[in-house]
Amino acid sequence: MSTTTLPAGLVPGTWAIDASHSEASFTVRHAGISKVRGTVTITDGTLTVGEDLSTTSVTATLDPASISTGDANRDGHLKSADFFDVEQFGAWSFTSTAVRPDGDAYVIVGDLTIHGVTKSVELETVFNGTAVDPFGNTRAGFEATLTISRKEFGLTWNAALEAGGVLVADKVRIDLDVSAIKQA
Repeated sequence: MSTTTLPAGLVPGTWAIDASHSEASFTVRHAGISKVRGTVTITDGTLTVGEDLSTTSVTATLDPASISTGDANRDGHLKSADFFDVEQFGAWSFTSTAVRPDGDAYVIVGDLTIHGVTKSVELETVFNGTAVDPFGNTRAGFEATLTISRKEFGLTWNAALEAGGVLVADKVRIDLDVSAIKQA
């Protein structure tokens, strides 16, 4: 495979991220002994596939007001000014700046904006192939993972633990499962 060849089955054109069949989830260590998991809704996104990887790009928007961890009190705290301050900062966004192969996978480099702070990140991405659904839509599937530092995005709220350490870890793992539909 050349450094710019598209994966087999992924054809040039515009692919709309299907929010109802895509998910962004996160995992963060809590109190140093367990993990809290949650989801954030992907509200919009586009994969623009060029003739090769160098002309391929991705954009996505996520809604932090949709955060769900299975605990209404925790969700409310995450939406507050202590964490994401959804009233002031609103949507999160991702805009790719490069796509490159990495063995059997891909790295999507781009600018991630959370809490009004933009940082360059790299998404380790696997292309799961394409399929035509029962309604005639051609779909492409992807899984991507990255780990970010909360502090780098200005998310510094924490509480000290009696035995040492802090309540919420700095590192947050984000996993994406995305289905995109080829547009006419």
